[in-house]
Amino acid sequence: MSAEATGAELLLDEIREQPAAWRRLLDHEEEIAALGQRLAAERPSLVRFAAHGTSDHAATYAMYALRLLCGWTILRDSMSLSLSYGAATATPGELAVGLSQSGETPDVVAWLHAARAAGATAVAVTNAGDSSLARGADGVLPLAAGPERSIAATKTYTCTLAALALLGAHAAGPERGAALASALRGTADLAEEALPRLERAVEPIADVLSSVERLYAVARGLELATAAEVALKLTEIAYVAAKALTATSMAHGPVAALDRSFPVWAVAGDEATLPAVAEAVRRARDAGAPVITTGPEAAALDGATFTLATPHAPDPLLSPLLSVLPGQLFARTLALAKGIDPGAPRHLRKVTLAA
Repeated sequence: MSAEATGAELLLDEIREQPAAWRRLLDHEEEIAALGQRLAAERPSLVRFAAHGTSDHAATYAMYALRLLCGWTILRDSMSLSLSYGAATATPGELAVGLSQSGETPDVVAWLHAARAAGATAVAVTNAGDSSLARGADGVLPLAAGPERSIAATKTYTCTLAALALLGAHAAGPERGAALASALRGTADLAEEALPRLERAVEPIADVLSSVERLYAVARGLELATAAEVALKLTEIAYVAAKALTATSMAHGPVAALDRSFPVWAVAGDEATLPAVAEAVRRARDAGAPVITTGPEAAALDGATFTLATPHAPDPLLSPLLSVLPGQLFARTLALAKGIDPGAPRHLRKVTLAA
């Protein structure tokens, strides 16, 4: 891509690059497998995650994926408890995982170093193997995303999901690890096929919703991370006040705010969580809100104003890698429809140096 490429072009280029980035991650499968096997042998009593923003959404995904794969109990920890209030960061026998794509987010680095000093095994999840976060860890989970030039994270997010899934699968055993690695290759192929269709599909929706200023993104289970990530992308790229909710929590108050100018983005994952999402869609429709359904089961939801279905992943644990793609593309296209450069969000920079 030329040096004169616009921010919008850079962002689209990195969204399109995601399948290739997942394949690059598989080049590191041997070291990921070794780390997973080592952690499984340690049998952590508790697994603590600390992160911000996109990385925190990946931690939400890990709460589900690693529990399902390894049986680990996952806690998305509060860094302020230890760094500001002096509470114990961790105890021996625990696993502490710090996530930072740059590896330089100050409080994540400080938290992980403190957890290690307290006797926990410390793992850094980062795209920068020579970063401060990585240097202070007992092990590093690589992302292999390559340089990300757009401010809004896309490929680093999905590479984090893929890396965590690979780690957990290999911790669960060699056969599970090999199966998930094969499924990741298949997921990359599916994404490559789906992206051109999704790029075209979001354009008319963005034109219709170009005046939107607020939105709920709802999901349940593994796809809750997807809802959170889509809400963040719409907020930072298209300046939409978007909020992620569990599909069940929307009924407990938030539904009262819905009207024809307040859309709902519903992520329809596997059949186990589908009834809750279907009920949220029904409530949104009854309130007069436009509804955009996405995910592998999007077509199964009645009452959608727009549908952006994604392929079924070869392994359901990898579904969030595909279901986030429409949200990334929609946020970019909506920004363009509103006259915003999605590659240069105001008030933001690539590495956040303060909490």
